[in-house]
Amino acid sequence: MAQTLKFGNKTWATKVGSTLAYNDENGNYKPLPFAFTRSTSATRVNKEGLIEVVTNDRPRIDYTDTSDGVLLLEKAATNLIQYSEAFDNSYWAKTNLTITSNQVISPDGALNSDLLTPTASLGTHSIGTTPLINYNSQESTISFFAKFNGYNISLSLAGTPTNWTGCVFDLENGVARTPQNSGAQTICTSKIENYGNGWYRCSVTFTPYATGTFYTYWGVVDSVNVNLGSYGMQSYTANGTSGVYIYGAQSEAGNLSSYIPTQGSASTRVAETASGSGNSEVFNDSEGSLYMDFDVIEKTSSSYYIVSVRSSNGSNVLGVGGRQGKAFAEMFDGTNYISNNSANLVDGKNKIFLTYNSGSSAKLFLNGIKVLDFTGTIPTLSNLSELTQGDRFLGNKYYGNISEIGYYDTALTDLELETLTSYRTWISMVNELNLNIIYNG
Repeated sequence: MAQTLKFGNKTWATKVGSTLAYNDENGNYKPLPFAFTRSTSATRVNKEGLIEVVTNDRPRIDYTDTSDGVLLLEKAATNLIQYSEAFDNSYWAKTNLTITSNQVISPDGALNSDLLTPTASLGTHSIGTTPLINYNSQESTISFFAKFNGYNISLSLAGTPTNWTGCVFDLENGVARTPQNSGAQTICTSKIENYGNGWYRCSVTFTPYATGTFYTYWGVVDSVNVNLGSYGMQSYTANGTSGVYIYGAQSEAGNLSSYIPTQGSASTRVAETASGSGNSEVFNDSEGSLYMDFDVIEKTSSSYYIVSVRSSNGSNVLGVGGRQGKAFAEMFDGTNYISNNSANLVDGKNKIFLTYNSGSSAKLFLNGIKVLDFTGTIPTLSNLSELTQGDRFLGNKYYGNISEIGYYDTALTDLELETLTSYRTWISMVNELNLNIIYNG
């Protein structure tokens, strides 16, 4: 079997406007770069584990969850919070607490995180956004980075005292409590991620019960087991010295995405595209195999997320990716079309392989298991010439983390497909699925 296109797999090369795929058959290296676009800056986590800003049109190799790196592709997102790091600014309404700026090293490696210290008085102790944020009844996510300094932190969204949702984040142990809700505000999930050096990224994803503006509060709390009261807040007497370090607040439509800094107004990161790798010599019309090692970020979306090999006019295509938490594969020759999305993706990395004999047979393997022998008329492909993000119409673009893409110019056997999509060791399987190892005995 000949692998005629390689991309990723711990080997990355980027520049402005390009990220490199290649062919290394017979020891001869031929560049097959993806053209890359993103007309704004964006952030990534670098090899040192620090958040850094990446300039316009430069691909992001992200190391958030892996030392191997992934190509991070995201759709457009806007941080509606106007001062994401300057919590001492008047944009933030303060209640019974003080803000001391630039106190400890933040997740970006600079001395620019602020300390929230509740005053030694009875009452709620919080900061909140002004003006209020309009969430338009759409699924949204609020996130921030926090570090323990004697107290923990809560995040609450409230329309009235009887309609709110809130979550307490245990910053000592890295645990997000089950969200508490009152009234109509009931759809809410919480998440906490370890960013090292005591820092956690805390987030709440929710769907407001009505259209309109809502109060958004960050509360300093003295117990992780507290029952939140009106507006999702805790009332207690603080000691006047303990507090919480905070950095990088974000409010965005949809699921959690990479951090978008703001300095006085909302800021948008535009959608990214990677397209046009390969040529007609790389892809075989009569038979071949397309592979991707990936993690789809939005598993609940109704949209398709696809990477495809296609003809230049889109009349012929084979594609793989995800849709609504399931693996997705398709083939089309201008007349005949087959597709499937019946196999569940796992949380974490997924390895998917679509192999075909044009006009004869096609199989789909996912994470070491054959999940489908396609039935019906198998498309007879022609003029395949490029690997791109998206379907035959260049829509339904893949967004997520890509660890590896590969193309083989032959149809692979079941044993080859099982081997290439399986985890090679128990440890690699556990790590790639982000599982916790429990030792007994």
